[in-house]
Amino acid sequence: MNQYAHLVGRILIAIIFIVAGAGKIADQTGTVAYMESAGVPGILLWPTIALELLGGIAIVVGFQTRLVAWLLAIFCIAAAFLFHFDLKDSLQTILFLKDLAIAGGFLILASTPTLWLSVDSRRS
Repeated sequence: MNQYAHLVGRILIAIIFIVAGAGKIADQTGTVAYMESAGVPGILLWPTIALELLGGIAIVVGFQTRLVAWLLAIFCIAAAFLFHFDLKDSLQTILFLKDLAIAGGFLILASTPTLWLSVDSRRS
């Protein structure tokens, strides 16, 4: 049963990144404006899309899970501080904590052994 919980967990944690990456492709201008309003250079749009979309897919299929989980954890922590660190605004505080919680999930994923429902388990 553990392997199924691991797969479902990977899907649930990754889906937000797949959807967000696709959304950034659909609204590149708006995304760049939002990034730049937070002091993040717009040139980072495509690396961000690649990390979210490809990283999310990699987590779902279990490809390079530990590495990708580390990268997405770092990304979540950076996003929390760059975009949501306004503790006077309750919505931003919730988004800040959500990003930190997702980072925590990725750190747990990065530290767990690979289970058989993944590309990683097939490769080892």
